[in-house]
Amino acid sequence: MCIRDSDCSLWIEDFCPYLASESDWKRRKFMKDWSKKRYWIVGASEGLGLALAQKMSEAGASLILTARNEARLKEIASSLPNEAEVLPLDITDLNAVRKSAKLLKNVDGFVFCAGEYWPMPAQHWDVEKLKSMIDVNLIGALHTLDVILPIFMENYTGHLVFTGSLAVYRGLPGALGYGSSKAAISNLSETLRFDLKDTAIKVQLINPGFVKTRLTDKNEFRMPQIMSPEAAAGKMFSNMNRNNFSSSFPAPFSWLFRVSQLLPDSIYFKLF
Repeated sequence: MCIRDSDCSLWIEDFCPYLASESDWKRRKFMKDWSKKRYWIVGASEGLGLALAQKMSEAGASLILTARNEARLKEIASSLPNEAEVLPLDITDLNAVRKSAKLLKNVDGFVFCAGEYWPMPAQHWDVEKLKSMIDVNLIGALHTLDVILPIFMENYTGHLVFTGSLAVYRGLPGALGYGSSKAAISNLSETLRFDLKDTAIKVQLINPGFVKTRLTDKNEFRMPQIMSPEAAAGKMFSNMNRNNFSSSFPAPFSWLFRVSQLLPDSIYFKLF
């Protein structure tokens, strides 16, 4: 049984290749015109953010690319098929982020893909790494929202897209810091969705599973259904063309996490 229509279409793509033409038709049906859209992607220098920038640029969107490495951003911007500007920032520095506000006046959408991660069980507690994960994954989102949300509120329209994780659903072993920061992003997204429901500002939360990046390279355990950044970006972009609030993938791996919310604690804590 599919939990949402978006989950159903993702399941079709993953496990029913003979229905791919139907899935492609659905994607084209929901695809909006990106040729006049300008989006700010935070965390665009590698991994999922980079792959999404390539996907959106190919669709016709003009982009503002943010990460810390200016040289890398310029290299990426020059390689994209459509217009792209670079806005190098340390998103943990609120003053630096606020100084960028004047460059963002005509932005139609905002995608937060920045992330920091270390696998960490309680036995290997490291408060500096924990703070770093919270600073980038959560505080960085708040800092960038501090400049983009007032713009959208003034325009009464916009598109906020947050990258969550399957870790948002319940606590997981060895995920101190990362799981907490992503759960906070999930709650933040839901609250924004409530507060902005009477405006034309669309809020979305995308929860990917394992994506092959330098972050997941730190894991020493098996990662089921791990995806390439390009595959994950394709699914993320497909959902950005829809009006649903949240999407989790890949199926059926993502379903296990959603179902886990229904399990009693006495059962859930025995699973790992």
